[in-house]
Amino acid sequence: MSKGRVIVAMSGGVDSSVAALLLKREGYEVIGVTMRLWALEREDVPQANKRCCSVEDVEDARRVCSVIGAPHYFQNFEREFQTHVVDYFVQEYDRGRTPHPCLACNDKMKFDFLLRRAMFLDADYIATGHYARIRHTGSQFELLKGIDGDKDQSYVLFTLKQQELARLLLPIGEYPKSEIREIAAEAGLPVADKPDSQEICFIPDGDYRKFVGERTKPTPGDFIDSEGNVLGQHPGIQFFTVGQRRRLGLNGNTGKPLFVIRIIPETHQIVLGSVRDLDERQLWASRVTFVGEKPPSEPVTVDAKIRYNAGVSTATLTPRGDWAEIRFDEPQRAVTPGQAVVFYQGDVVLGGGIIEREAPMLQEISGG
Repeated sequence: MSKGRVIVAMSGGVDSSVAALLLKREGYEVIGVTMRLWALEREDVPQANKRCCSVEDVEDARRVCSVIGAPHYFQNFEREFQTHVVDYFVQEYDRGRTPHPCLACNDKMKFDFLLRRAMFLDADYIATGHYARIRHTGSQFELLKGIDGDKDQSYVLFTLKQQELARLLLPIGEYPKSEIREIAAEAGLPVADKPDSQEICFIPDGDYRKFVGERTKPTPGDFIDSEGNVLGQHPGIQFFTVGQRRRLGLNGNTGKPLFVIRIIPETHQIVLGSVRDLDERQLWASRVTFVGEKPPSEPVTVDAKIRYNAGVSTATLTPRGDWAEIRFDEPQRAVTPGQAVVFYQGDVVLGGGIIEREAPMLQEISGG
């Protein structure tokens, strides 16, 4: 007897392929769906790098479904991806911020639009190849880090709510990456040795500056120090991020290494300083959401993570409506507006929000 119908988001990679295989073995009725998100037409990008929704990826997903005995469908979500991921990505850089596009993609594409499509197909669940886990504890669901700490992707899933977790399966979160490849090879999946994608999926050559520059109207401005002295000129705030040292384009020797400390979009200025100037103990986050049904109402000690590849650091989280104030026990380097800060207690994801440049105005704190 089937344990339920599940739509598996299949990218053509080994992780989502093994997710589908494991669910099939567990007795689910598996339907593979590959989402067309982005059409890459640039001729200057090598074919091997055209990894987002390429014909090869779709064919790989179809072949995997054939091997495991599951139907495969191809669904077009280009318009939604353009609006909610690509446009958002460009607009954030245009505001002098550094977005994480995977957050928007997971939140809107997989756990909104794909979930709706799954309901249309009378599916009970959706599944992805993310390295994270879900635990049902009595009356609610918890989101946890994946077993493989090096591959853990819980950071990009913090926006998940209870109703989404109730219909989401994350089968590979219980395995290390090495075992996932072994499972794929033993099952004869054609993607067992396929390399992992490393770049932003819609910018496979990794040149985000060119991508953003072609879609905005950069305004040149000044590099300044913390006292307002002009140090040089830059081609536009869109091409820089907090913590950046390379490619500043300053002429002459300033006598010491300089880093981007702050970006001021209103005046098109970029503040430079020493590496010590990058250290901060406090940040504010907007659009804060919590996974559990009862979010904290008082200050709470958490482990906070300020970027995808960073470790966690002990901090005090103080909720302020849909904002939050986070104070760290130790200074954090290069706290970057536009990135997410995610809150953990042990392996459990409490929630997260988007890092802001400044504290909110009083009227911005709803519910606080």
